[in-house]
Amino acid sequence: MITHRLYATLHANMVFVVSSILVISIIIFGGIGMYLVEHEHPGANIIKLGDAFWWAVETITTVGYGDYTPVTTVGRLIAVLVMFSGIGIVVSVLGFIAQRRLQRIESRFKSKTEVQSRLVPDEEGQKIITLGGKTLAALENYYKKELGTNMYKISFAEFVSAHALRDLERTASGTADAGA
Repeated sequence: MITHRLYATLHANMVFVVSSILVISIIIFGGIGMYLVEHEHPGANIIKLGDAFWWAVETITTVGYGDYTPVTTVGRLIAVLVMFSGIGIVVSVLGFIAQRRLQRIESRFKSKTEVQSRLVPDEEGQKIITLGGKTLAALENYYKKELGTNMYKISFAEFVSAHALRDLERTASGTADAGA
């Protein structure tokens, strides 16, 4: 049971899991690589493995205090790779978060504004259009009262949109009517 929940949580947050694994790998390999390249070079300030790991952490997070800097060409190439990796991972995670939030907002908006249009047979077997449980004839009568002579000056799409918008406004304000 616990493993199923753990699996579901990991699967739902796969981007964060992969990003975390990438960050840890880059810190470990970047730190070890920097230590191997820099520790014996004269004038280098990254001479201990702990210093190299600290340098990798501050570089991948793009903080860069400047207390440890590479002096060799190979060390600087490793630094560039670690910097770009950190920036790329941060941008990827932020893009994923933004996409997820946008999808949630769109699904909430879609569920509130979704209007069900369908064809149903009337008493004579003819297919008629219903919108939100109302027949087209009932809607026409309602809009004839509301719009008067302007009823026939709007398109069917505008007619349906106006009805859907009115229902949405009433639902949002909590005054949906059952009879109209």
